[in-house]
Amino acid sequence: MALSSLHCHLIPLPYTVINPRHTTPFSFSSFSPTFRFSVLSASTSATQNPLPPDFSPSQLLDLLRRQTDESSALRIFQWASTQPNYSAHPSIFHELLRQLGRVGSLDSMLTLLDQMKSSGCPVDESTFLIFVETYASFQLHDEINGVVQLMERDFALKPDTRFYNVALNLLVRGNKLKLVETLHSKMVSDGVAPDVSTFNVLIRALCKAHQLRSAILMLEDMPSYGLRPDEKTFTTLMQGFIEEGDVEGALRIKELMVESGCSLTSVSVNVLVNGLCKEGRVEEALSFIYDEEGFFPDQVTFNALVSGLCRTGNIKQGLEMMDFMLEKGFDLDVYTYNSLISGLCKLGEIDEAVEILHHMVSRDCSPNTVTYNTLISTLCKEDHVEAATELARVLTSKGVLPDVCTFNSLIRGLCLTSNREIAMELFEEMKEKGCEPDEFTYSILIESLCSERRLKEALMLLKEMESSGCARNVVVYNTLIDGLCKNNRVEEAEEIFDQMEMLGVSRSSVTYNTLINGLCKSKRVEEASQLMDQMIMEGLKPDKFTYTSMLKYFCQQGDIKKAADIVQNMTSNGCEPDIVTYGTLIGGLCKAGRVEVASKLLRSVQMKGMTLTPQAYNPVIQALCRRRRTKEAMRLFREMMEKGDPPDAVTYKIVFRGLCNGGGPIQEAVDFTVEMLEKGILPEFPSFGFLAEGLCSLSMEDTLIELINMVMEKARFSQAETSIIRGFLKIQKFNDALANLGAILDRKRPRRF
Repeated sequence: MALSSLHCHLIPLPYTVINPRHTTPFSFSSFSPTFRFSVLSASTSATQNPLPPDFSPSQLLDLLRRQTDESSALRIFQWASTQPNYSAHPSIFHELLRQLGRVGSLDSMLTLLDQMKSSGCPVDESTFLIFVETYASFQLHDEINGVVQLMERDFALKPDTRFYNVALNLLVRGNKLKLVETLHSKMVSDGVAPDVSTFNVLIRALCKAHQLRSAILMLEDMPSYGLRPDEKTFTTLMQGFIEEGDVEGALRIKELMVESGCSLTSVSVNVLVNGLCKEGRVEEALSFIYDEEGFFPDQVTFNALVSGLCRTGNIKQGLEMMDFMLEKGFDLDVYTYNSLISGLCKLGEIDEAVEILHHMVSRDCSPNTVTYNTLISTLCKEDHVEAATELARVLTSKGVLPDVCTFNSLIRGLCLTSNREIAMELFEEMKEKGCEPDEFTYSILIESLCSERRLKEALMLLKEMESSGCARNVVVYNTLIDGLCKNNRVEEAEEIFDQMEMLGVSRSSVTYNTLINGLCKSKRVEEASQLMDQMIMEGLKPDKFTYTSMLKYFCQQGDIKKAADIVQNMTSNGCEPDIVTYGTLIGGLCKAGRVEVASKLLRSVQMKGMTLTPQAYNPVIQALCRRRRTKEAMRLFREMMEKGDPPDAVTYKIVFRGLCNGGGPIQEAVDFTVEMLEKGILPEFPSFGFLAEGLCSLSMEDTLIELINMVMEKARFSQAETSIIRGFLKIQKFNDALANLGAILDRKRPRRF
């Protein structure tokens, strides 16, 4: 019945724990200059504590519970413990332990436990469960096994089933699955009998660990312990399957539940409805609700349906469902509204989403951080960063503090709109307000700095991230390595690469591919090859990007044999070359002057059923044009238009250059120029100059004037610019007109319209 073969070492319970609330550990001596845990002036407390002289433990307990802070409760307790009729009672100590636990005064709890023992007050499992719950609430799950050691070693107490169930449940909630394994193994070795609750907790742990098969086996193991699964057992399994995206598996568990004689409850029905809606199967969810006898949809059911409708883009039906809920007297909650706002934002209907926000507020339903983050994120994606910032201010004024997701959305929006300086100011403000940046915050800023080639600042930000204790994200390191490689700082990229291993950051295929590409561009192909071998040794499989980097290098060097070997190795290693791979090889063949081989490879790729792209066609067309084989180049161009991806701007410019410089029929060049301009692509001016010279030599000045007018129109020349050029054309100063045309076109780059 053990969860897995994983093992954890028990960590002894420390007696000095940093208090999460105070900068120094909480101690009883901190209450006042004269206060001590064992001594208190009776005269001071007698006037402050409204207890009769013959007070009972229940009266003292009631008074302790009414105190607003733990120091007041401890003062009263200390005074009461000095009175003649005081008797130590577990409930008194338990109340004080809980109050200390709420503020994280862990050392003081241990001191109080010692006093509880020395006073002869009974100490049982309930006492130690307070410690377990306190440690869990402060994310100190590692100490829970130490609590077990403490109760066995110092108090001769053996944890019972209830104790283990509570402790295991807290570990599962904290996602500490290895510690669950350790504690459960001890439970088994101590011979503590499990009950249904034990199995339910362990099944939930296995579901969280994505071990659904093991969870099913545990379910099947229950009868051997004389136990029958209950509704919670089956519902936990259903939820596990749904979280894995396997609704069919959840429905099979539902059938098993019915077969075992366990009736579905509203909780189990809602789990299934939510699972179906998550997959967009809203109609099935509605049918399931209709067919389930005795089930009446509640708020949870309707929220799942609204969420499902919004996920699938059926916002209108989602809004109708909202109206239906209102008619039936349901109070819409923040989850209902958040689903509608999220759905509208995904469709880009931000104004309608804001209307829902106003409706939400008008019905006294307070938006939460998720509500605002959804709207802020959408506004930033739509380049409405100012509106997003204003909404963040509203969020703060409403008492909803921005969280790390809010800041990340705003910082990303500012970076994308070239407001990086403001983004950095917001980053500093974020830290001042006590909101710790996460790995995504650093990733956004580092990516922005790298894109602006501000690598020194990016490296400084990485050091800050590492020193802050922030989770180290492989994406951040990949971004920096890419930025350094693009700026020919490959040695520094290698340092970052090595640093990742020392810091325990797992390097991904992207990490290796980026550095391999950088090494190849720096002509360090032998080292790139060694890095590929290291990549394989680390269990990562080279992909198309890995091979293409090395392929490009050999093609640029004109080493076609090695380039062909790369493609061969790629295929033999189960990585099928794609059109980018073949396009790179075709380009390499053309560069090496092997145009016929390149043309044959082009045909071979076409026969494989791949759609040829400009990257594959352009090198062959260019090579043919350079050899003044313009007719073949034009045939390939027309074939490309019919069978492949549409020609791009580069294709048009290659053909235009070939027609203008190739000595072919000038009318063909004129017709192609018109076709090119109609596609919104301006001709390269040097080639256009050759065409103009040819037209003038053939006395085709009218055609030239018509082409120049088309170029000016497509390039959106101003009236003044157009007047100057037309003035020169009118007086037959064609060279001056062309010179001005070329100068203005240079100022108007980029050339795509």
